[in-house]
Amino acid sequence: MKKFYPLIAILLFAAGCTTSAKLMQRGRFEAALERSLKELRRNPTNADEIVVLERAYRIQNERDWERINFLKLNNDPRNLEELISLYTRLKDRQSLVRTVLPLQLPDRVINYPYINYDEEIVAARFAAADYFYNNALRLMDQGEKASYRQAYLEFQRVKRYSATHREIDRMIQDSRFLGTSRVLVMVQNHTQLNLKTDFQDQLLAISTRELDKEWIEYHFRDLDENLEYDYLIVANIRFIDVSRDITRETDRMESKRIQDGFEYVLDPNGNVAKDSLGNDLRTPRYITVSCAVIETQQLKYSTIEGDVEFISMNPRRLLKKEPVGANSTFEHISTRAIGDLAALDEETLKMIALKPVDFPGEFEMVFRTAESMRMAISEVIHKNKSLIE
Repeated sequence: MKKFYPLIAILLFAAGCTTSAKLMQRGRFEAALERSLKELRRNPTNADEIVVLERAYRIQNERDWERINFLKLNNDPRNLEELISLYTRLKDRQSLVRTVLPLQLPDRVINYPYINYDEEIVAARFAAADYFYNNALRLMDQGEKASYRQAYLEFQRVKRYSATHREIDRMIQDSRFLGTSRVLVMVQNHTQLNLKTDFQDQLLAISTRELDKEWIEYHFRDLDENLEYDYLIVANIRFIDVSRDITRETDRMESKRIQDGFEYVLDPNGNVAKDSLGNDLRTPRYITVSCAVIETQQLKYSTIEGDVEFISMNPRRLLKKEPVGANSTFEHISTRAIGDLAALDEETLKMIALKPVDFPGEFEMVFRTAESMRMAISEVIHKNKSLIE
């Protein structure tokens, strides 16, 4: 990559060295004008640059006025924004050139008369504001989400050209409100189990970071009874099952050969043997010990099944229904030992420190499953977010 840096530097240097005269030859009159202005600020007597500025300024102004006259003759309000842009460009160009005036050539002095473009700009801005405002009102009358959203953009253009135009702030708010699709996400329990509000809140603790769009709002609380929703997303809980308490036991024996004191070494005559110093000879005595290990496994299962419905409200119709479900398992293993604990290895000794615990109740098991169910519901909603417009 490093070998390209010199080439880039050369190209940038060459671009920076392009003279205003060369820019004129290439038809880049605005760029030629800017380059001449830069040079004349350094040296106001540079005759070559003065000639380039004079010609470039005249050509660019002629082009803009030619376009302005055509647009006025055409009399199409859709061209008002371009008119504003052209008048503004003439004004800005004039302001830049006036920073180096007057300019002296051997045969004449260049000092352009000041032209006030403000009246034309203001008139075009008000005309554009009126046009976009009336167009926005027509869009509002269509009563569709898409038209409200387009009206909002039109009202924004109105405010850009006339900040105090005919209650424009209220119209922007109204079009924004009417163009926004509101989605109510709710849980419906179709089982016989009385689920607490906390459980439903847990199911609806869904992040909307990837769901939020410019024109879509997700609500997880129906806080305003006067608010009309455009979509419903209903998480239906249709089946809940909690298993009985399950206890399973398995047992095994662990054995180990361990040292249990010592015994004397006997000679062929049955007497205690002696070493060279006359001490009794002894040898370690080993025994095998055993211990019964009983492992108790406590199990309990919970299942929640249902579906997620995507419903359009205007008119009311089912867009899609997708099944959803989750499972949760409670498991606890405890161990007890019967026999000589010296027969147990280190891992088993750690296990026997674990005692049996109380089984979770039915509602606790359901709550354990709620987090998995929430993730399943969230996945379905995110996967089908394109249904919401």
